[in-house]
Amino acid sequence: MQTVNEILNKLETADNSTKNELENILVNIGTSALPQLVDQLQVVRGIKRGVVAMTLIRIGDASVKYLKKAAEDNKDFEWVAEYLIREIEGAKAA
Repeated sequence: MQTVNEILNKLETADNSTKNELENILVNIGTSALPQLVDQLQVVRGIKRGVVAMTLIRIGDASVKYLKKAAEDNKDFEWVAEYLIREIEGAKAA
C-alpha cells in the first residue's frame, strides 16, 4: 500500500484524471491517514494542498478533531482549519 507522502508526490506530475484518482485513494485510506494529511496541509502548497484539503472535507467529521488540534498548536494554520471545519459542517447540513 502506498503511503500518504508517496501519493502526494505523484500529484506533482499528475493530470486532472490522475489527480482525481489520487484524491480518491486518499479518501479510501480514510481516518488512518488523517494525522498525516493534517500535518501535510500545514506545509504543502499548490495542487497538493488543494487535494489534501478536499480529502479532509470528503472524509468529513473524523477530520474535525485533527484540524482543531492543529489549529491549537499552530496559530498560523488556525484560519485554514476553521475554514475546512465550516466546509465539513456545511456539507453535513446540505
